[in-house]
Amino acid sequence: MLTIADAIAALTNIRLPAATIITEAVIDSRHTIPGSLFVAIPGEKADGHDFIGEAFQRGASFALIQRDVDASFRTFDLRAFTSADSTTEADFAPQLCLRVENTVTALQQIARFWRRKMDVRVIGVTGSVGKSTTKEMIAEVLSARYRTLKSPGNLNNEIGLPMTMLRLSSGHQRAVMEMGFYVPGEIAFLCDIAQPQVGVVTNIGTVHAERAGSQEAIARGKAELVQALPPAPEGVAILNFDDAWVRKMEEKTKARVFFYGLSHEAHLWADQVEGLGLEGIRFRIHYQGETLHVKIPLIGRHSVHTALRAAAVGLAEGLNWQEILEGLSQGHTQLRLAAVRSESGALLLDDTYNASPESMLAALNLLDELDGRKIAVLGDMLELGPYERGGHEMVGLRAAQVAGVLLTLGERAHIIAEAARRAGMKKSSVLEFDALEPVVDWLKTNLSSSDVALIKGSHGLRMDRITSLLEARS
Repeated sequence: MLTIADAIAALTNIRLPAATIITEAVIDSRHTIPGSLFVAIPGEKADGHDFIGEAFQRGASFALIQRDVDASFRTFDLRAFTSADSTTEADFAPQLCLRVENTVTALQQIARFWRRKMDVRVIGVTGSVGKSTTKEMIAEVLSARYRTLKSPGNLNNEIGLPMTMLRLSSGHQRAVMEMGFYVPGEIAFLCDIAQPQVGVVTNIGTVHAERAGSQEAIARGKAELVQALPPAPEGVAILNFDDAWVRKMEEKTKARVFFYGLSHEAHLWADQVEGLGLEGIRFRIHYQGETLHVKIPLIGRHSVHTALRAAAVGLAEGLNWQEILEGLSQGHTQLRLAAVRSESGALLLDDTYNASPESMLAALNLLDELDGRKIAVLGDMLELGPYERGGHEMVGLRAAQVAGVLLTLGERAHIIAEAARRAGMKKSSVLEFDALEPVVDWLKTNLSSSDVALIKGSHGLRMDRITSLLEARS
């Protein structure tokens, strides 16, 4: 386990006898557990330094700080600490503030140090859509044989990934880390901390194009993962053969390339994919002349790619098919989409965590598999940059093919409505709203027990409130 001596060695290169164990790192005092390292980060809305007392009350052992705090807190300044300073283990007793230049940089430095002490294979996962579900399913598969750590939730950035790395212990054999991308160099930086041996790339979409600039720029940013992998045979790049942007990453890595997809040209491929609605999907999987019939509880035909990624990692890490299929069948992985009943008995498909053209089309394809009158409640897709109009139009065209009724929410979603009408959807079946409350009122009035309503939009619209206001109360 990580100790305070390890943390100080990471920050000062000085080894001390202090052996107090650090259970994990937290940045929110409400999440503190006994033995935590509380990292006080100044933020736009709140400053972590104001919550050190609460963190200690909840059992934190140490706090990283970068400014002066209440004099009642014991503080040790690591900025000028040298091996010549006289210290004892008692000087680093719990409930101590450790002063550093920058708390985020210090957190990253400790995580980098700790990762290099651990004999563990790390699997990095990136892509525009499907990272979190892929990470979860890979962890399910690997757990059939190995003690596996995974990044919780979507802790995939320069703060979340180091926090996850500090949860590693000597007992872990594999670690699955989600890696997000917003600006060039970010994934390379995360790889410098995590040192992945396996890299999985899901796809290259248009999400975050507003910040990244273009799909080409997004592809370059995601490719930083495969570029950071060690050469074969230790390094393995698991790439989506069906995505041209991802397929080209073969040229950017020294690792062994393992393609997955729906083409027989891939190393691992699937066909005869059948959507079973909320019961999951069924398909055939092919590898080295062997064919297996698979049924898994992931929802939507697009989930076959998630299963292929997890199976590819399992194969790369030496698992047999029995172990891989056991992991694929666990059914704990459907993170985002929730299916609930409304007061009227209608089935509500809440997929409101986030939205991009790719994930919108996947959700509409799932809606198409289900029986009943189909209602699509679609909101703005944010951060699409130059793909904003084209992305919303693409979704509108598909909505016209799938839905009997289309409700849109938000300024950008008017483009979805316009495209649906151009595609032949009746004007009376397309309703446009600029506020959430009228959407809820319409659904309360018009939903019947045989209806299926998909609710999806970018997280900033908080469309999850639609579901919460319509859901049947037990």
